[in-house]
Amino acid sequence: MIFQESGSGEKKLAGLRRFGKGLQISAVYNIDAPLPAFVENPEGYVTNDFNGDLVLSFLKQPDLIDYLAQICEQKKVPCIASGKKAAKAITPFTCCGLGRMAGLGAYGEQFGFPELIITEENGRINRIEVMRGASCGATWLAATRVIGMSLAEALIAYPREVQYLCVADPAAFDPISGKSSVHYAGHVHGAALKKAGKQA
Repeated sequence: MIFQESGSGEKKLAGLRRFGKGLQISAVYNIDAPLPAFVENPEGYVTNDFNGDLVLSFLKQPDLIDYLAQICEQKKVPCIASGKKAAKAITPFTCCGLGRMAGLGAYGEQFGFPELIITEENGRINRIEVMRGASCGATWLAATRVIGMSLAEALIAYPREVQYLCVADPAAFDPISGKSSVHYAGHVHGAALKKAGKQA
C-alpha cells in the first residue's frame, strides 16, 4: 500500500510499476487537503482499515508519518518511510539506501541499495543488469546512459546521471553526514558500479 500527500509518491510509483516484478499495489491513499504544521487528529487523515504486507509512506507531515507507523506496528506490517524520521518505521536515508532486510517481500528483493552485474567487451561496458535499485527507476535509466563507456568513464558518469534522475529533494541536506539525498544517491550507485566492475 502507498500513502502520499498531493501525489508526493507518484514518481516512485511509476518506477515500481515500470521496473518491479511480482508486486501488487493494492491501494494508493492520497491526502490532498492542506495540512497544518501540527496535526492533532491524524486519524482524520490516515485510514487504519488497510490490509497488506508492506506500506510505503511518501507522507511529508511528521505527525501523519508517526501515526501511520504506529498503525503498521499494531498490524505487524513493515512501513518504509525513506528520508523521514519515525521510530516505528524503516527509514533509510533514501529509497536507494535500503539494505536487504527480511520481511520486505518482492519489494525488498528488487528495490533498495543498488546491485549491478556488468559485462565488458574490448574494455567497454556492453551490458548492465540491474538486480536491485532505486524505486524511482534512476538505477535502470542511468545504466542505459553509460553503455559503451569504459569502467573508468562510467564511474564518473553513472553517479552523475543518477543524480540528474533522482527524485529526492536536493535541499534535504543532512548536517551529520554532510550530504544531501541526491549526493547520497550518486555515491551509493557509484559504489555499486565499482563493486560490479571488480566482479566483472
